[in-house]
Amino acid sequence: MSKATLTLASKNYGSWSLRGWLLCKLADLDFEEKHVSTDDPSTRAELLLLSPSFQVPALLHDGLKVWDTLALSEYLHEINPGAGLLPSDQKQRAHCRSICGEMHSGFANLRSALPMNIKAHFPGFKSWAGARGDIERITTIWRECLTAYGGPYLFGKTPGAADAMYAPVCSRFTTYDVAVDAPAKDYCRTIMAMPIMQEWIAAAKAEPDELEELDVEF
Repeated sequence: MSKATLTLASKNYGSWSLRGWLLCKLADLDFEEKHVSTDDPSTRAELLLLSPSFQVPALLHDGLKVWDTLALSEYLHEINPGAGLLPSDQKQRAHCRSICGEMHSGFANLRSALPMNIKAHFPGFKSWAGARGDIERITTIWRECLTAYGGPYLFGKTPGAADAMYAPVCSRFTTYDVAVDAPAKDYCRTIMAMPIMQEWIAAAKAEPDELEELDVEF
C-alpha cells in the first residue's frame, strides 16, 4: 500500500487543515504532507472565508480521496478504531458526533470575527456581539463534556475527534486574548500544550507566506 498523502493549506491560517492533520495524527496514520499555496486564488478564497467548497484538507489513502473533515474522522475511525477518535460507548459516540457536527456547520460569526492566525496576538481584543454568542455556546459544550466525562479532553483522558475539531478554537482564543471561564481556559491550555499541537504551531510560525487581509490590526 502506498503511503497516505494529506493535502493542506496554510498552517498559520488553515483551521480546517489543522483539524484534518490532527485527526490523522491522532489516528496514528502514516502520511506525507502536500501543501497548496496561499497564492492560489481558490486557496485564498477558502482561508478568507469566501468559499465554503474548497477541498482541503484532503486525504489520499489506498486509492481513495476523502476531503470532508467529518467524513475524514469517520473514515479514520473505521480503519483504526483502537485509536479512539470516537468513544467506544454508543451514547458518548452520538454525543461526540453531535458536537463535531455543530462545529462543522456552525459558529459563522466566530469564524469571521476571529479568523485563525497562529503567528498573531491581539491582547485585549474586543470581540463583537455576534461572536460572543458563539463563544458562550462553545464554552458551554466544553464545560458539559469536561463535567460529564472527567477531562482533561472532551471525552475523557485521551484526545479524539472532538478535540481535533475544537483545537482551532483554542488557537483563536489564544490569538485574540478571549476571556473565558476557568474550565475553558484550562482546556485551551491542555490542547495548546499537546505535542502534536506544538509541532503544528512551530511549523505555522516558520511559514513565509502571509495573507495581509488577516494580519491587520482589527
